[in-house]
Amino acid sequence: MKIIPTAINDVLIIEPTVYGDDRGFFFESFNQRVFEQLTGVKESFVQDNHSSSVRGVLRGLHYQHQFPQGKLVRVIEGEVFDVAVDLRQHSPHFGQWVGVNLSASNKQMLWIPKGFAHGFVTLSERAQFLYKTTDYWHPEDENAIQWNDTTLNISWPIDNPPTLSKKDSLGVAFDKALYYP
Repeated sequence: MKIIPTAINDVLIIEPTVYGDDRGFFFESFNQRVFEQLTGVKESFVQDNHSSSVRGVLRGLHYQHQFPQGKLVRVIEGEVFDVAVDLRQHSPHFGQWVGVNLSASNKQMLWIPKGFAHGFVTLSERAQFLYKTTDYWHPEDENAIQWNDTTLNISWPIDNPPTLSKKDSLGVAFDKALYYP
């Protein structure tokens, strides 16, 4: 595995070592010991999630405030543009975002630590999105920031308005979000 830094040093792209030949490929998608050695992150994952989305679906920007989740995300079919927004008030990157294309073909993963909002938009006809979380989903603690917040000014690579869930369409402005200490 190889670690690729992003503009926000705590958000990391993880590129697995892929062994391929004319039969297909193999790679180790997660190994706790290697993850800790390469990232310095000592977190336990307690839940795996899987979503399927069609082109133009935007999910996010989600976060839990009382029960923050670190997330290790990847795509096993299709392609998404994945975004992490720093909500840590005392971070030098507070209010900044990182966006990364994750796809089944590049096999990259993104580590998003606790204290970040997260979202993605589907760029391919369909995408299968997997993620591990460091805390359980608490629906009563789920929050959303507007995907098109003008303060964040995220450069989503889309030409048309995205398809949103009702919950995501009710997201709050960044300046109304609950920040982390």
